[in-house]
Amino acid sequence: MDLRFTPEEIAFRDELRRFFRSEIPAEIRRKVAEGRHLSKEDIVTSQRILHAHGLATPNWPVAWGGKDWSPVQRYIFTEELQRAAVPLPLQFNVFMVGPVIAAFGSEEQKRRFLPATASLDIWWCQGFSEPGAGSDLASLKTRAEKRDGKYVVSGQKAWTTLGQHADWIFCLVRTDREAKKQRGISFLLIDMKSPGITVRPVLTIDGSHEVNEVFFDEVEVPAENLVGEENKGWDYAKFLLANERTGIARIGMSKQRIARAKRLARDTEANGRSLWADPDLRRRVAAIEVELKALEITQMRVVAAQRQRDADKPDPASSILKIKGSELQQATTELLLDIAGPYAQPAPEHEEGRNEPDGDGLDAIAPLYFNARKVSIYGGSNEIQRNIIAKAFLGL
Repeated sequence: MDLRFTPEEIAFRDELRRFFRSEIPAEIRRKVAEGRHLSKEDIVTSQRILHAHGLATPNWPVAWGGKDWSPVQRYIFTEELQRAAVPLPLQFNVFMVGPVIAAFGSEEQKRRFLPATASLDIWWCQGFSEPGAGSDLASLKTRAEKRDGKYVVSGQKAWTTLGQHADWIFCLVRTDREAKKQRGISFLLIDMKSPGITVRPVLTIDGSHEVNEVFFDEVEVPAENLVGEENKGWDYAKFLLANERTGIARIGMSKQRIARAKRLARDTEANGRSLWADPDLRRRVAAIEVELKALEITQMRVVAAQRQRDADKPDPASSILKIKGSELQQATTELLLDIAGPYAQPAPEHEEGRNEPDGDGLDAIAPLYFNARKVSIYGGSNEIQRNIIAKAFLGL
């Protein structure tokens, strides 16, 4: 297999590099590079710049703003976006609900939601996990009953990321309590301004307000907000989660963190010599880089195979990307934490000058490390992904 890019692909890569570094505000990219939380305004600003240049939704059908790129071009785009520390387009919009509506929604739903979803005029959040229904998502209990041409929704969703900003939520709800649990689930689009919705913040271990609980108390939802067929929501959820798991690999982000770790190690001294002089540290970095290269090749194979698969049959190989990608993200944050040592902890406000003069944001590393503990859980825990792999590839 020849893994070298063609001259045309190199030109494509170089143009993306120039664009990302010249068009996306440097302050936003600095926050991403240092692992800091972005404000809603940061995310909206970045995505609307991408959208204005036709780059916010390249994975969508061309008719709805996607790009007819080759698998290699799609890979290069994601790689360069992450290596340039550009915020990913809002995952809930671009990689989750957008592709589901494009593939399974009605024409009216596509016209109503897709343009606003791409431009971030609608901010979506995800209503999947519940207390007692996280990894075993099919056990969800939030119910939707059909009354007078509407669905009436009651229940609770948990770990709703950035739900405090959301205009709409896409939800899995139980519409048939007598059917086999995977077959009695439907996919609903719900306006977050609907009466009966309550959002309650949950503070995470890194001290941030990133996730929420969402409560539904007899919330009325128009029947036309059902995506696809009633009781077929589990099929749409599998399609969505395969897209999410492929994106969770975030190889470019891990490369950016390794480069940062090397730079910090060379600039940090212990016992009168650079940390980079330690052969054990160099071996550790090399081991991560080898595993990252193997994952990179695997992702290129998965991306290349996507066009040969039916839209409603997700590739189980995305589970491999999810497992290894999340493990390597955690490994890179552990590496950064070990190199930064005590300087990784957040600095009190009165110690603004404590960090190194190059402004590498050491004080953001500990929160980044803590926040990265979740990546092996969300999008389907790694234990669940191993079950998928065993069933799909080993026939167990």
